Amino acid sequence: MGPLDDLAGFDATALAHLVRRGEVTALELVDAAIARIERLNPVINAVVTPMYDEARRRARGALTGPLAGVPYLLKDLIAAHAGVPLTAGSRLLRGFVPDHDSELVARLKRAGLVIVGKTNTPEFGIVPTTEPQLFGPTRNPWNPERTTGGSSGGSAAAVAAGIVPAAHANDGGGSIRIPASCCGVFGLKPTRARVSLGPDIGDIESGLVVEHAVTRSVRDSAALLDATAGAVPGDPYVAPPPARPFASEVGAPPGRLRIAVSTAAVTGGPVHPDCATAVMDAAKLARDLGHEVVEGAPRIDIEIVTEMFLVLWSAGTTAVVDGIAQMRGRPAAPDEVEPLTWALCEMGRRHSAATYLNAVGWLQLLSRRVAAFFATHDVWLTPTLAEPPVPIGTFDAPAAEPLKVVERAIAFVPFTPLANITGQPAMSVPLAWNGEGLPIGTHWMARFGDEATLFRLAAQLETARPWAGKRPPIATAG
Repeated sequence: MGPLDDLAGFDATALAHLVRRGEVTALELVDAAIARIERLNPVINAVVTPMYDEARRRARGALTGPLAGVPYLLKDLIAAHAGVPLTAGSRLLRGFVPDHDSELVARLKRAGLVIVGKTNTPEFGIVPTTEPQLFGPTRNPWNPERTTGGSSGGSAAAVAAGIVPAAHANDGGGSIRIPASCCGVFGLKPTRARVSLGPDIGDIESGLVVEHAVTRSVRDSAALLDATAGAVPGDPYVAPPPARPFASEVGAPPGRLRIAVSTAAVTGGPVHPDCATAVMDAAKLARDLGHEVVEGAPRIDIEIVTEMFLVLWSAGTTAVVDGIAQMRGRPAAPDEVEPLTWALCEMGRRHSAATYLNAVGWLQLLSRRVAAFFATHDVWLTPTLAEPPVPIGTFDAPAAEPLKVVERAIAFVPFTPLANITGQPAMSVPLAWNGEGLPIGTHWMARFGDEATLFRLAAQLETARPWAGKRPPIATAG
């Protein structure tokens, strides 16, 4: 371990403070992060595209912004970095190199962050694990035989392992919160359209997908959202503007919140006792902190919701595959993508335009019903996942029946997709570890546009039960 490895437990806010005070240089932090990648990546396979030369060049320059000099990782999905391959975890995009930065990446750079590499993701972010055929599985720092979750599993593993204090992530059905739960880090999904997808994308799958990060601390998540939030001209819609910077909410009193709690999966499927216990323990903690905690959940017709969600999900897969085919001037072949991707693509081609619009309408109706529930509740608390991190290989697609993976995924992640459907902010908070030493996240959802309540509550929970000192052995091993 190098002389700067004692800083591996610092969050991004603290590292930026050290850089401003001249106690450490950006180049020293970048070199230390690179050293950790080289030491830990052979074990966890979190980083798939090193950007060392670019990072060192940038670190030697004049950096400005609230997070100047802090090393950062970019998930290899959606967000484009000029001159760096973008694969989305797929052989179909092998060799594709964007010629410009996405708006998110431009804002990350303006905040002073130094991107040192890109992280692993399942093909097109489809499944809740990070095991693409292109790069192989990312392994959980708490137990390398277990999943990191997905689709931001590479980023979450890197943060949990101490490679960087925060990393880019995005979320279309739980892809920030699922790996945050599996890896024991903080993951907040912002309100729909809080962060622009420009300049190349308006929205994805009628608003299911949002951009943000996984972080070691609550205050880092707020600082990153302050740095990246906001619309650009041409965005199809915008999130309600916050009353003040999100960083100002961290440490602000949340007041006495009315928190509904439920451990039952909306699908009716089983929930592992470890996940249910974590929720009830979190509910007790919230009650001890002075909040009103009541049993409750919105009424959801899960069969029709699942059907309509899969219409958007499969049509979105088709749109991605066909869009890439159009870009490169030739159609995709089945052997260029994974079996599940091809099966979803074929499913999407069977949907008519009317079927798609009908699905959007049903999901919008659900959003109104859920909004009515939040008229009398400030927060809804559930498990993040129905199970602790499952073994690597759990989501392998059977060659003859690749869509069986969808059933298995729904059983694993019955809680997170609802916030993508409604557009509401939600977070996975790492308050529990089970008897096997595996992280168990708890899921907290707030009203549309109300990240402020989540940041206030998360900071209160973080103070009451700090998790920063919980680090996997791999993060501290010599």
